[in-house]
Amino acid sequence: MDPDAFSRLVSDALDALPAQFRRQIANVAIVVEDWPDEETLDLAGVDRREELLGFYYGIPLTERTHDYGLVPPDKISLFREPILRACGAGEVRDCVRRTLLHELAHYFGIDDNRLEEIGAY
Repeated sequence: MDPDAFSRLVSDALDALPAQFRRQIANVAIVVEDWPDEETLDLAGVDRREELLGFYYGIPLTERTHDYGLVPPDKISLFREPILRACGAGEVRDCVRRTLLHELAHYFGIDDNRLEEIGAY
C-alpha cells in the first residue's frame, strides 16, 4: 500500500472517532512514518522494529498540571511498514484503526495495564 493510501486510512480512522473525543484532541500531531527509529524502540522497550506499530510521545492529559504550557505538540506515530507486515491485505484498515485508538488511549492517560484490564487487547 502506498504512503498516500495509508495516510488516508489514518485520516479516516481519526474522522470516525466520536465528536466528543475529537474535540478533546489538541496539541498532538498524528503522523505516519515508515519505521520506528532506534530511540523510539528503546523508549518502547522493543527489540525488533517490525513489532512496534505505533507510539505516543508526550505527556498524557491525566498527568498535565497547571503549569503545562509552552511545550511542543505531543506526537502519535503510526509505523506503516510494521503495520503492513503484520496484516493481511483486508486487515490493514482495522489495524490502523486499532493502533490509532491504542495510542490515543495513551494520550488520554490510559496505560497498557489498564487497556489489558478492559479487554482492549
